[in-house]
Amino acid sequence: MISRARVTTVAALCGLTTACGGAVANGSGSLPAPSATAAATAAAEPMATPPSSGGVSAKPLAGKTVVIDPGHNGGNYKNPKVINRQVNVLTKWKPCDTTGTSTNNGYSEAAFNWDVSQRLVKILKDRGATVKLTRPNNTGVGPCITQRAAIGNKAKADAAISVHADGSAAGNHGFHVIMPKKIDGPVDPVVGDSRKLGIAVRDALKSGGQPYSTYIGAKGLDFRNDLGGLNLSTVPKIFVEFGNMRNAKEAAAFQTAKFRQKMATSLADGLQKYLN
Repeated sequence: MISRARVTTVAALCGLTTACGGAVANGSGSLPAPSATAAATAAAEPMATPPSSGGVSAKPLAGKTVVIDPGHNGGNYKNPKVINRQVNVLTKWKPCDTTGTSTNNGYSEAAFNWDVSQRLVKILKDRGATVKLTRPNNTGVGPCITQRAAIGNKAKADAAISVHADGSAAGNHGFHVIMPKKIDGPVDPVVGDSRKLGIAVRDALKSGGQPYSTYIGAKGLDFRNDLGGLNLSTVPKIFVEFGNMRNAKEAAAFQTAKFRQKMATSLADGLQKYLN
């Protein structure tokens, strides 16, 4: 989540902001340097084979196009000039992108977002969907939030999901789903469908045992009009914040393949419920 306050430097972005929810970390206010050990351990864990759908059509998402947007990028912190460039999201001007947050031991949100997205792509393709990503790897920069929305629009996606994790005070925990508001702009015609998508995904995550956020939104749902990825979307789109990377219990879970696979499966289930 990114901070609702304007951020002008990568240092501030790394220390005070998250992917998109605006929660500010407590304590020192700075992120630890990325940990090679944490990242390598998390990345090395294998992806599980999605479970059988048992009796349901083997290709329930055939003919559907889904765009997955893994928030941030692993190389963003190296390119402050690029990611700090201001872009117009219709309700305000914001940085092109941010670095995202991390766990206290250095497992980055960008890496988590990328891993969950890769697992989700595999599940969706196995279910017959055409899937497009907004970035090809976790070593580059960007793209800008405006471009991320444009990718979904160009694909004429049936649904789009931006994958994130939050960074807040250590005592806060739980997931929330962010949906767009009407802004007298391009997103207005799909606000209703985005809400349906958000509720379907929220319900799937809750059914999977994930607790609602204790600090943002109500019953796992939040509505915003300041996110370029939503404001500029002409297809149904939501952001998912899987939890707080600064909460010790959730941070530990984020770094396990089992949790990331579970989150990807819940996302796929929510998407399938919405699309069918």
